[in-house]
Amino acid sequence: MALRRMAYRSGLLASYRAPVPVVVVGNFSVGGTGKTPAVIALVEALRAKGYTPGVVSRGYGRKSAGALMVTASSNPAQCGDEPLLIARRTAAPVAVAARRADAVRLLLAQAPCDVIVCDDGLQHLALQRDVELAVTGARRGGNGWLLPAGPLRERPRPVDAVLVSAGTLRPGEWPLAQRLGDAYNASDPAQRRPLASFATERCAAVAGIGHPAAFFDALAAAGVPLTTRLALPDHAPYRDNPFTALREGVILVTEKDAIKCTGMDPRLWVVPLQAQLPAGLIDLVLTRLHKP
Repeated sequence: MALRRMAYRSGLLASYRAPVPVVVVGNFSVGGTGKTPAVIALVEALRAKGYTPGVVSRGYGRKSAGALMVTASSNPAQCGDEPLLIARRTAAPVAVAARRADAVRLLLAQAPCDVIVCDDGLQHLALQRDVELAVTGARRGGNGWLLPAGPLRERPRPVDAVLVSAGTLRPGEWPLAQRLGDAYNASDPAQRRPLASFATERCAAVAGIGHPAAFFDALAAAGVPLTTRLALPDHAPYRDNPFTALREGVILVTEKDAIKCTGMDPRLWVVPLQAQLPAGLIDLVLTRLHKP
């Protein structure tokens, strides 16, 4: 990775400079660290500051090829579950492509954006960036080894800011505050319930995310009694219905999972994860964007 970075910096490998600023939100390790909630929070914060943000992503696990615009009605198999979640939560224009530069070109041709947030892509050096934000959790780099011996995509290196979603802050790092919101029914999103209202019911929780235990533990901390905790692989496709064997009257899932299993079971309740970025971090990003 270090050699590739040197090759891009020296010009041996070509990189693309977008005509608008680019903010990359990624991580040094694989697995759930809170990156997608951070992207959503950043898009909302930039919009609140008067920007018109757009989002680009690889669209991990999608079946389609080429560059594609993502809408709220897109098929997650064609665009990826995380880009679809971002599009639905933020209503911002979202484009996916294996080459982020292709996604940027499509996005700017289709939508009037004045800043681009790149979902993941710290290691995608073919796209030049103005700001780099790395998100990490309590596990950080795990055993400290690179893939496949460990969880690291690359060795941690200096970035503009490190956001910590769980665990102890180190000097210079920023907290990524996250909380579970009120649940809504997957079949009828107008039905909403605070998590405390499930305290007297038999509940199951199902999650196909990077760290399902974090979702289960957060539900338990919110007072939800879980009689079943079903952990599925990250980006589980939900081709087979995993809910039929569950006997609980309530099944709680993440928003990322709900995108792929809406309509499978009337017992499904979706629990959104909401992130909040520190005001100082937003100021730092704005300062970087305004640099000449």
